[in-house]
Amino acid sequence: MCGDMAKVREIKRIAIVGAGAVGGYYGARLAQAGMDVHFLLRSDYAHVKDYGMVVESVAGDFELSEVGCAQTSEEIGPVDLVVIAWKTTSNRHYDRVIAPLLHEHSQILTLQNGLGNVEALARIFGSERIFGGLCFVCINRTGPGRMVHSASGLVRVGEYRPDGSGRLAYLVSLLKSGGIDCQGVENLEKAQWMKLVWNIPFNGLAISEGGVDTQVLLDTPGVEARIRRIMKEVQAVAWALGHRIADAFIEKQIDVTRPMGAYRPSSMIDYVEGREVEVDAIWREPVRRAHQLGVEVPEVMVLLTEIESRLDERGN
Repeated sequence: MCGDMAKVREIKRIAIVGAGAVGGYYGARLAQAGMDVHFLLRSDYAHVKDYGMVVESVAGDFELSEVGCAQTSEEIGPVDLVVIAWKTTSNRHYDRVIAPLLHEHSQILTLQNGLGNVEALARIFGSERIFGGLCFVCINRTGPGRMVHSASGLVRVGEYRPDGSGRLAYLVSLLKSGGIDCQGVENLEKAQWMKLVWNIPFNGLAISEGGVDTQVLLDTPGVEARIRRIMKEVQAVAWALGHRIADAFIEKQIDVTRPMGAYRPSSMIDYVEGREVEVDAIWREPVRRAHQLGVEVPEVMVLLTEIESRLDERGN
């Protein structure tokens, strides 16, 4: 290393918190590359401990016969990097679960959906530790310790509070060396809103339409036009924050979704399987920020109402 990069602390031990589809896949990639990865597991613990992990991937299938896993943070102990991939509905457990994994210089990377996660982590653990990552990938967990990766895989990573130390470049390099397609971003907030351009309409309409996949959405008359209207509202909020998202980016989101086929967005899976849905982070918080900025988002508001109605019908 040279310059500021020489000051960056080496990352050796890594903990994956929330080893479902996203955490399981990216953690398995790092472990496959020979890194010292420890998975915090709940329901999958016994299976993964005995049988390891299996990844079916367009980038190449692989298996991990032995996986470092534990049922509590205390069993893992302090690590250099904590990767958080659990659903935002579990964020109330941040302090209890993450604190035992930290030493003085530990860093935290959240791969969670929506808004508010990096801010919450910064309040609890200090802003200097926090990175946010946006995953552009099609992954589903099909069984204990089994992930199916069907498309893409890019992770865009940014610092919550950039400090010019070279930490971001080092983390991006580390993830790349672990077989992960990764890019660093200068403006994390802009990257979050770019991700919401896809997440808000596709995750939301997959629920409001009754639990359908992306192919059904794009094939249903009138829905594609509605997707575009919602995307334009998300774009408008980003612009009000000073983040220019081009019209071409909206078109690209439609174009890249078509080849996914019958992809099931994560929120739709949570809905149809009766789990809690990440309504606050993906829809309510963006709406709250839009109102703070004085930006009208009627299409997103209608969508949020429909989602809440679906969840009320289900008993949530």
